[in-house]
Amino acid sequence: MTEPEPARERILVAAEELFAERGFDATPTSRIAERADVPKGLVHYYFARKIDLLAALVERLPEERVDRGEVVVPGDVSESLCRLVARLDALLDSSAVLSHLLWREADTHPAVRDALHDRFERMVTEIRDVLVAAREGDERGVDSAAMLLASALSYRHSVFRHADEESSSRADMTPELRFLAEALATTSGTRPRRTPG
Repeated sequence: MTEPEPARERILVAAEELFAERGFDATPTSRIAERADVPKGLVHYYFARKIDLLAALVERLPEERVDRGEVVVPGDVSESLCRLVARLDALLDSSAVLSHLLWREADTHPAVRDALHDRFERMVTEIRDVLVAAREGDERGVDSAAMLLASALSYRHSVFRHADEESSSRADMTPELRFLAEALATTSGTRPRRTPG
């Protein structure tokens, strides 16, 4: 028999579900307590204000860190990007409901907006570092490429969460990643390696 989740965790899970369903402002703490199966006073014990619940949810976003040793293929930018995007997709998908909730609340809560901006900047840095490693230290053009790819991934992830169940296969980005790799190759004067497929 498994132990029940601690009350604080149940409160956070309930808040995430309800905020995603109804929005932050339309969700009273009494409803969160009811969904978490705890007394309302316990919600306020852990989270003095409702906004503190939102701040705690922001902290639950997964880091966009990947093991570069698992994604970087030195000299092969296209394959490195394909591996990186697969890993980032998995990380972003693990928090799809939470991400949706936070994007929705970013317009009215500056702390959420700032957290999402910081998350985007971490993704840009992660992509940039993989590009530099794949290009074996050549940094020409990687800042723009990292910003472009992070923007495309963020958009793709935000749109994908609205896809219906039948079209659950995410669009393949391999052609775009190869295009980006070829564009980077022209900045360094080298021809990109072709990957099979």
